Amino acid sequence: DTSGRRERKVEKRFLIKLNTSMGPKRKHSEINGSIDHALVAPAAFSDSYEAKLERDKCDYSRRINLDEARSGRAPRKVRIYTDGIYDLFHFGHAKEFLQAKTLFPNAYLIVGICNDDLTHSKKGLTVMNEDERYEAVRHCRYVDEIVKDAPWSLDEEYLRKHKIDFVAHDELPYTTGSGQDVYAHIKAMGMFVSTERTEGVSTSDLIARIVKNYDEYVGRNLQRGMPREEMNVSYLNAKKFEIQEKVKELKEKGKSVIDRIDERRHGIVEKWENRSRELILNFLQLFGREGRLSSIWNEGKDRIKNALSPPGSPGGSNHEDDFRSETESPLPKRHRIFEEEQQEFSDDEDGEALKIVNGKAD
Repeated sequence: DTSGRRERKVEKRFLIKLNTSMGPKRKHSEINGSIDHALVAPAAFSDSYEAKLERDKCDYSRRINLDEARSGRAPRKVRIYTDGIYDLFHFGHAKEFLQAKTLFPNAYLIVGICNDDLTHSKKGLTVMNEDERYEAVRHCRYVDEIVKDAPWSLDEEYLRKHKIDFVAHDELPYTTGSGQDVYAHIKAMGMFVSTERTEGVSTSDLIARIVKNYDEYVGRNLQRGMPREEMNVSYLNAKKFEIQEKVKELKEKGKSVIDRIDERRHGIVEKWENRSRELILNFLQLFGREGRLSSIWNEGKDRIKNALSPPGSPGGSNHEDDFRSETESPLPKRHRIFEEEQQEFSDDEDGEALKIVNGKAD
């Protein structure tokens, strides 16, 4: 028909443009006569031309059992299906797709995503709407095809329509409060293959983090200029968040100022220590025993001494000798007379004694 030819022309132009832009190493590869878009383009929607082309090439009358699929002896691609909500798409979802894609050597992964109406009636409100969830999943490189408006429970008509060989999901029963596993009949048909859940991350955990840090997120968005009405925040709460942000900002500024003061304090102490060592060294050089003042003092004493007692010229009198002669001058006259009389008396006594010794005394 006309619409089919138009889609094929658009697809052909797209592939030519993609091959040209990607270069020889990134061109599409042919696998069993089909085009593998997984690494160079988003996954196709199930109602697109390329998805229909891939589905038409599948001979669904030849069913593939589990042993053939695992051994790689399947005559065609093994079409694996997994489904879910995939709100706030995260690496746990991506790992689920990786496991499903690598269950068999030649697998074609189809992902069904429930729309908003069905999801809200079964599980409650989502953060992302259906279009956002579709786009998030179709840009995962492990996914080959996206089915919009996927049903909550799979019937045989749906399996035949999409030519599904196996359904992948984690082993735990998925009841969503009904008490009945929605994959029970798939398991009974031998079409179920299990994957493992990634512990430590889930959409519920991410939402809990957002709720826990609600004030911080709201305050940040208000700072960025987002209207409070879009976040369903009242005027008073908006002012409260504004004050909280101001207080937080002041705390951070105060902390930074204290940190700078602390850094400067260490610098000042270090400079003071260096300066004090320099002052002590200069003091010792000036006032120490070998310092400049001691040298100046010694030199000054020599100069004073030389000024008071200059060295005498040849044949002249020496001031030092004069000073000595003055200091060694005779005693006053009365003392000299007393000493002369003592000497005469001593001489007389010595003479008398000598006469007695010689027997000549009177």
